[in-house]
Amino acid sequence: MATKIRLQRHGRKNYAFYPIVIADSRAPRDGKFIERIGSYNPNTNPATITLNFERALYWVNVGAQPTDTVRSILSNEGVLLMKHLQGGVKKGAFDEAEAQKRFDAWKAKKQAAVDAVKTSMADKKELAAKQRLEEEQAKNKAKAEVVAKKKAEIAAAKAEAEAAANAAEEAPAEEAAAE
Repeated sequence: MATKIRLQRHGRKNYAFYPIVIADSRAPRDGKFIERIGSYNPNTNPATITLNFERALYWVNVGAQPTDTVRSILSNEGVLLMKHLQGGVKKGAFDEAEAQKRFDAWKAKKQAAVDAVKTSMADKKELAAKQRLEEEQAKNKAKAEVVAKKKAEIAAAKAEAEAAANAAEEAPAEEAAAE
């Protein structure tokens, strides 16, 4: 029986998530499977991957063939590197402790790179929010100046109208006083 490590499609239209399963290569995509070893959710940023490392390593070691997408997932999680390192241990190139040390160094380097990307994304997001706030404040200030100018014009026109009305009232009173 040829086994495959592949993705099953679950979820709704335009919002799929994928369990990572071990299945017979002849079984339908979403059909019967032997074991579920993890899941992949591409809808989050960055994509969420949960994987049972030991079981994935076991199935790769016994000959299960991953599909292209699952191969990249396993590579990113370090399963294929660990298989490679175990091959070096079997050949006698180095011992198990050295293999584990190399794997831990790789994992730390990979985690540092992921953290750097997440930090840069957060910084960009914060910078964009700050820039939007400054733009909004500038627009609000410009609007406030326009409103203040209009209010000043209205107040000046009102004062002018009152002055004209007062002058009109005083003129007949002066004529009446003169007679």
